[in-house]
Amino acid sequence: MLQYAFRRILWMFPTFFLISMVVFTLVSLAPGNPGQSGGTENASTGASVQSEAVIFFKRQFDLDKPVLLNTRWTIGTPEVRELVVTAQAVEGEPSPAARLQATTALEDLGNYLVRHLMVLLEEDPNPEVRRLAAAYLIHAAALPMVSERIGDAEVAREENRFREGYNSALRGLSCAPGAAAGCQEEVTTAWRSWWEAERARYEYTGLEKLQATFLDTRFARYWWKLLHLDLGVSPNRVPVLDTLLLKLKYSLTISLGSVLLAYLLAIPLGVWSAVRSGSRGDAVLTVALFIMYSLPTFFTGTVLLRLLSVGDPVAWFPVGGFESDPVSPTTLGRIGDVIWHIALPVATSTSVALAALSRYARSGVIDVIRADYIRTARAKGLEEPVVIVKHAVRNGMIPILTLLGGILPVLVSGSVVIEVVFNIPGMGSFLVDSITNRDYNAVMAVLLASAVLTLVGILISDLSYALVDPRINLD
Repeated sequence: MLQYAFRRILWMFPTFFLISMVVFTLVSLAPGNPGQSGGTENASTGASVQSEAVIFFKRQFDLDKPVLLNTRWTIGTPEVRELVVTAQAVEGEPSPAARLQATTALEDLGNYLVRHLMVLLEEDPNPEVRRLAAAYLIHAAALPMVSERIGDAEVAREENRFREGYNSALRGLSCAPGAAAGCQEEVTTAWRSWWEAERARYEYTGLEKLQATFLDTRFARYWWKLLHLDLGVSPNRVPVLDTLLLKLKYSLTISLGSVLLAYLLAIPLGVWSAVRSGSRGDAVLTVALFIMYSLPTFFTGTVLLRLLSVGDPVAWFPVGGFESDPVSPTTLGRIGDVIWHIALPVATSTSVALAALSRYARSGVIDVIRADYIRTARAKGLEEPVVIVKHAVRNGMIPILTLLGGILPVLVSGSVVIEVVFNIPGMGSFLVDSITNRDYNAVMAVLLASAVLTLVGILISDLSYALVDPRINLD
């Protein structure tokens, strides 16, 4: 079994990588970007570009990079010139959509534009194109900020101070529309001196092109941060990992409590129903459980709130929340307060799971009871409780053990409806808010956490088969 578990754990790594690739691609293809806004007119250069705040935001979240593969190093000077004249309507009258598309491309291409913009700056016959090339060089040659959450934060801050000074120096290397003739010559001379010093950075070797194809992408950057346990930041600059851990305790407490309670109740009910299959008690229990299963969680939660919280007829439990404010000064008092608050959410969540699990347990035990070795055990004179508990129940648990693979992700994603009804700030509401606010880092974090728990749950399910059924040999 240990060898099997080790092999499965090794396979979990490539599986998780492929899952993350699929999820990341789907999230990246979602319409819009966090912090997205339209282009603005730069008063000093006359170029219609996105604001520096938006450009900084996109670069911070790597939104200016391709998703999986990067072939931007293949772009040529004629294509760059076409983007410039289209974005600024220098030659002809392109449509607004074409201008916006060209403007976005010029902002996203970044340093892959530099060597082509230098050619346009020095050689293009159109003076307006040369002036615009200098304006776009400011953003293309700017150094991106480094993450202060990876490595030594002080070193990263010092590097960012240097890069900010470097970028500030570049901002003055452009001319406004209608500037004196000598301005463009001075700007060209300044950029030429800069190019002589920095040229090697923008002329890529074959190995650098290969690295850029696979590593200079959103997915590669995300995985680099993921390996450093950096899940990124939300648009409000709050680290996603901090928020995730804060929300996790709410969903973990409620979901884990409901799962344990559902299994503790479902197994005895399923066994009792299987042993008395066809009896009046079995029929009553089946009808009751199916009614419970058919009721939506928001209805069950609302009814429980009405009956047990708002005073109609009693007010035994709080209306919502996770704990009282202020919290209890003692540990036992705080635990009791939390249990008091989550009693109704746990009951609501358990109601649906209980019905499903008990039916799986019933069907599993019924199939085992009819097996030959159960009849043999009875023929040997074993008492009925021993036959049921020792032989039938153990082997009949395989159907509900299979469900473990789908139950563990619930501990992360939580129940959106239950958290909304009972006003609990858990993972479910966090995921919905993240989708609404286009907080894709948070969405990725929740989905990847669910993927990890799904893989772990499937592994636990497989290992538990061998524990309950000695006929299964994983080796």
